[in-house]
Amino acid sequence: MRFGVFYELQLPKPWAEGDEHRLFHQALDQVELADRLGYDHAWEVEHHFLDEYSHSSAPEVFLAAAASRTRNIRLGHGIRQVIPNYNHPARTAETLATLDLISNGRAEFGIGEGATRLELGGFGIPAREKRAMALEAAEQIANMLALDPYPGFEGKYFSMPCRNVLPKPFQRPHPPMWMACTNRDTIKVAASLGVGALAFSFLDPAEAHAWSEIYYGIIRSEQCRPIGHSVNANIAMVSNFSVHHDRAEAIRRGHEGFEFFSYALNAMVARDTVPGRTDLWGEYLALRGNRTQEIIDAVGTGDNASGIGTPDDMRAHLRAFQEAGVDQVIFMQQAGRNRHEHICESLELFAREVMPEFKAEVAAREERKARELAPYIEAALARKNWMKPLADDEIPVVRASVAKAQVNQSSTPATGSAAS
Repeated sequence: MRFGVFYELQLPKPWAEGDEHRLFHQALDQVELADRLGYDHAWEVEHHFLDEYSHSSAPEVFLAAAASRTRNIRLGHGIRQVIPNYNHPARTAETLATLDLISNGRAEFGIGEGATRLELGGFGIPAREKRAMALEAAEQIANMLALDPYPGFEGKYFSMPCRNVLPKPFQRPHPPMWMACTNRDTIKVAASLGVGALAFSFLDPAEAHAWSEIYYGIIRSEQCRPIGHSVNANIAMVSNFSVHHDRAEAIRRGHEGFEFFSYALNAMVARDTVPGRTDLWGEYLALRGNRTQEIIDAVGTGDNASGIGTPDDMRAHLRAFQEAGVDQVIFMQQAGRNRHEHICESLELFAREVMPEFKAEVAAREERKARELAPYIEAALARKNWMKPLADDEIPVVRASVAKAQVNQSSTPATGSAAS
């Protein structure tokens, strides 16, 4: 099993001078630490206008900064908003390829569409059409990354003439593609498109097993018709993360922040919002009361498999997900007002006492999986509707913007005493 860290860059109010600066730099410090400790992935979301819930509106900048400070950890858009209203597909292809080059081939490309009226309305995106808009764009981004030149496209939601989209990525044909999944329906969509599933829902092992069965069943079936030029058959599942030898202390350090994550997400999706005037943290604390102590008392000294607890608790938690068919667990450690030093201590303790036994199993497990899925992936790629590359004589000439006669005239050396 592989392990990742995940960032929304949450910042509950009240905000003090310097809070955003500190938030970004602490997150980068954590990614750098995760890289040194042997974590596999760092995922950064893209959201817009979501007070208190997420300040991560430019993940391409954050991930580029992380690339310069790390050597091995893979750097994932989890996710990039690919609808053209957010980011033109050519710009997404260009920034993704650039990240892949400067990171020496460590980029991962998660696609998403947004779920809140704040985001969709802010960019003029009709909610009923957002899935179709995202998938149309994602397919063309993959084509832009892989084809030289990109032949051009006339679609329902965006069009573009033939151009050579540069640079090309370090990983060929393009970085692994993923899709944000929040329920069984989106798991089915991801599998049918041959992309990895970024399962941004907190599931118990039984439901995780159901998702895995659905996903890999479709990967092996004729329903799988890849949207990209390769198939990325993987499930990554998000989990809470707070580890300490004292279970009660792990709960004290982490549980409040993770509850706020869910509270704020629900508020952004299901409630009316006055931009710039939210008080989600204050509301949450008023409603919550002293639940931390209640949870500590309820758990007691018994087993706890929530991602918050002792190294043994975490070990049991991960084994359950591994047996359910999950390939990667993504730890959401930065939430609410979780403290930077506590996050770093959890990352270090987990890497020291839990990670090694799972790491030792990765190579053999992934080799078996690749061997088993190879014929299904080959068949899926054979079903793909490939964009036809252009022959040299089919590439349209882009006419100069200045008439040839004018160019010739302006290039003639001036005579006389002066040129006007």
